[in-house]
Amino acid sequence: MDNRFNTIAGWVLGGGIVLLGATLFTGELFHAERPETMGYPIEGVEQEGGDGGEAEQPIAFYLQTADAARGEAEFRRCAACHTINQGGANGLGPNLFGVMGASLPARGDFNFSEALRSKGGSWDWDQMSAWIASPRTFAPGTRMTFAGISDPQARANLLAYLNAQGGSLQIPPPPAGAAAGNEAATGNESAGNEAAGNAQDPALEQQNRSEGSTKGPAATDTSGRAAQEPNR
Repeated sequence: MDNRFNTIAGWVLGGGIVLLGATLFTGELFHAERPETMGYPIEGVEQEGGDGGEAEQPIAFYLQTADAARGEAEFRRCAACHTINQGGANGLGPNLFGVMGASLPARGDFNFSEALRSKGGSWDWDQMSAWIASPRTFAPGTRMTFAGISDPQARANLLAYLNAQGGSLQIPPPPAGAAAGNEAATGNESAGNEAAGNAQDPALEQQNRSEGSTKGPAATDTSGRAAQEPNR
């Protein structure tokens, strides 16, 4: 009886050692480092935090190079809830034809949330940019579930497309800071070109110095000797 018990205990102990060894081996074999960023990005969803890059310019800055054709591609994100053709029906969201420049919220035949009805004003460039960037931030309590478009150039492209569909807004001038920056860059470039033009070729400069030393003292010395010649 004791021998049988010892045999069973030995097998159990041996099996435990083998299992422990296998666990350690597979743990090392399939070891993975923790990723720096957890999860994975989802299109149309803003990421918290930032990369510490340059601050975002006003939307007028990006509208200077806005492309309505690219904005039409951006509108595909909106097409699940909105139509934009003239006289189009409302969907989960209102029809957006002529929305740019219209009073906020815009249409009387759509049941807007109180969060939007209480905003007031009109859908100008700044208001629409802020809305598309983050609906929940622009109008806390809105029923719109779209996460927003964080890329300002993509927003500008979309705004240009919306405005082309019955909108009434003119592209605003570039911000004063951006214009001053461009002038400073142009001034620096002109100064650099002027400095480059004034700089002489070292070989030419050396040649000028040599010619100057030959024509200067030598000519004076020769003239002096010629003047003294008759006195001899």
